[in-house]
Amino acid sequence: MATIELTHDVFEKTVTSPGITLVDFWADWCGPCKQFSPIYDAASEQHSDVTFGKVDTEAEQALAGAAGITSIPTLMAFRDGVLVFSQPGALPAPALEQVIAAVKGLDMDLVHAEIAKQQAGDAPK
Repeated sequence: MATIELTHDVFEKTVTSPGITLVDFWADWCGPCKQFSPIYDAASEQHSDVTFGKVDTEAEQALAGAAGITSIPTLMAFRDGVLVFSQPGALPAPALEQVIAAVKGLDMDLVHAEIAKQQAGDAPK
Protein backbone atom coordinates (compact mmCIF):
# COMPACT_ATOMS: atom_id res chain seq x y z
CA MET A 1 0.00 0.00 0.00
CA ALA A 2 1.36 3.40 -0.91
CA THR A 3 1.55 6.24 1.58
CA ILE A 4 -1.33 8.70 1.75
CA GLU A 5 -1.18 12.43 2.27
CA LEU A 6 -2.84 13.43 5.51
CA THR A 7 -4.36 16.88 5.82
CA HIS A 8 -6.23 18.55 8.65
CA ASP A 9 -9.51 17.42 7.03
CA VAL A 10 -8.73 13.68 7.14
CA PHE A 11 -6.11 13.31 9.89
CA GLU A 12 -8.41 12.57 12.84
CA LYS A 13 -10.65 10.21 10.86
CA THR A 14 -7.59 8.32 9.62
CA VAL A 15 -5.78 7.92 12.95
CA THR A 16 -8.93 7.02 14.90
CA SER A 17 -9.93 4.26 12.47
CA PRO A 18 -9.56 0.64 13.58
CA GLY A 19 -6.17 -0.89 12.90
CA ILE A 20 -2.67 0.55 12.72
CA THR A 21 -1.79 3.93 11.24
CA LEU A 22 1.75 5.26 11.02
CA VAL A 23 2.22 8.97 10.42
CA ASP A 24 5.41 10.59 9.16
CA PHE A 25 5.60 14.34 9.83
CA TRP A 26 8.05 15.79 7.31
CA ALA A 27 8.99 18.82 5.20
CA ASP A 28 10.53 19.11 1.75
CA TRP A 29 13.49 21.17 3.01
CA CYS A 30 14.40 18.60 5.70
CA GLY A 31 17.45 16.46 4.85
CA PRO A 32 16.73 13.68 7.38
CA CYS A 33 13.12 13.60 6.14
CA LYS A 34 14.36 12.97 2.60
CA GLN A 35 16.60 10.16 3.89
CA PHE A 36 13.74 8.55 5.81
CA SER A 37 11.14 8.85 3.03
CA PRO A 38 12.31 5.89 0.87
CA ILE A 39 12.58 3.69 4.00
CA TYR A 40 9.04 4.65 5.02
CA ASP A 41 7.70 4.14 1.49
CA ALA A 42 9.35 0.69 1.24
CA ALA A 43 7.79 -0.35 4.57
CA SER A 44 4.40 0.78 3.28
CA GLU A 45 4.78 -1.68 0.39
CA GLN A 46 5.68 -4.54 2.75
CA HIS A 47 2.88 -3.98 5.29
CA SER A 48 -0.43 -3.81 3.42
CA ASP A 49 -2.28 -4.25 6.73
CA VAL A 50 -0.95 -0.89 8.03
CA THR A 51 -2.02 2.58 6.88
CA PHE A 52 1.00 4.80 6.15
CA GLY A 53 0.28 8.52 6.14
CA LYS A 54 2.45 11.58 5.66
CA VAL A 55 1.88 15.10 6.96
CA ASP A 56 3.72 17.92 5.19
CA THR A 57 4.45 20.21 8.14
CA GLU A 58 4.86 23.22 5.86
CA ALA A 59 1.43 22.81 4.26
CA GLU A 60 -0.21 21.65 7.51
CA GLN A 61 1.37 23.92 10.12
CA ALA A 62 -1.75 24.00 12.33
CA LEU A 63 -1.98 20.20 12.29
CA ALA A 64 1.72 19.84 13.11
CA GLY A 65 1.29 22.32 15.96
CA ALA A 66 -1.76 20.52 17.31
CA ALA A 67 0.21 17.25 17.23
CA GLY A 68 3.04 18.87 19.21
CA ILE A 69 5.63 18.41 16.47
CA THR A 70 8.82 20.25 17.39
CA SER A 71 11.31 18.23 15.34
CA ILE A 72 11.07 16.48 11.99
CA PRO A 73 10.91 13.87 10.86
CA THR A 74 8.66 12.61 13.63
CA LEU A 75 7.03 9.20 13.41
CA MET A 76 3.78 8.50 15.24
CA ALA A 77 1.97 5.18 15.47
CA PHE A 78 -1.71 4.86 16.28
CA ARG A 79 -3.53 1.61 16.94
CA ASP A 80 -7.30 1.57 17.16
CA GLY A 81 -7.30 5.32 17.69
CA VAL A 82 -4.69 5.31 20.47
CA LEU A 83 -1.30 7.01 20.07
CA VAL A 84 1.10 4.22 21.04
CA PHE A 85 4.42 5.56 19.73
CA SER A 86 5.92 8.95 18.94
CA GLN A 87 9.57 9.66 18.24
CA PRO A 88 11.46 12.35 16.36
CA GLY A 89 14.35 11.43 14.10
CA ALA A 90 14.87 9.38 10.99
CA LEU A 91 14.82 5.66 11.67
CA PRO A 92 16.87 3.10 9.77
CA ALA A 93 14.83 0.34 8.12
CA PRO A 94 15.48 -2.29 10.86
CA ALA A 95 14.34 0.13 13.59
CA LEU A 96 11.17 0.99 11.64
CA GLU A 97 10.46 -2.73 11.30
CA GLN A 98 10.90 -3.10 15.08
CA VAL A 99 8.39 -0.31 15.69
CA ILE A 100 5.87 -1.90 13.31
CA ALA A 101 6.31 -5.33 14.91
CA ALA A 102 5.94 -3.86 18.41
CA VAL A 103 2.75 -1.99 17.49
CA LYS A 104 1.32 -5.12 15.85
CA GLY A 105 2.19 -7.12 18.96
CA LEU A 106 0.48 -4.81 21.45
CA ASP A 107 -2.25 -6.25 23.65
CA MET A 108 -4.81 -3.50 23.16
CA ASP A 109 -6.93 -4.74 26.07
CA LEU A 110 -3.97 -3.98 28.35
CA VAL A 111 -3.39 -0.61 26.65
CA HIS A 112 -7.03 0.39 27.13
CA ALA A 113 -6.95 -0.81 30.75
CA GLU A 114 -3.83 1.30 31.42
CA ILE A 115 -5.45 4.35 29.83
CA ALA A 116 -8.56 3.86 31.98
CA LYS A 117 -6.38 3.52 35.07
CA GLN A 118 -4.49 6.74 34.25
CA GLN A 119 -7.72 8.62 33.56
CA ALA A 120 -9.21 7.42 36.85
CA GLY A 121 -6.10 8.66 38.63
CA ASP A 122 -6.46 12.07 36.98
CA ALA A 123 -10.12 12.43 37.97
CA PRO A 124 -10.83 15.11 40.59
CA LYS A 125 -11.62 13.78 44.05
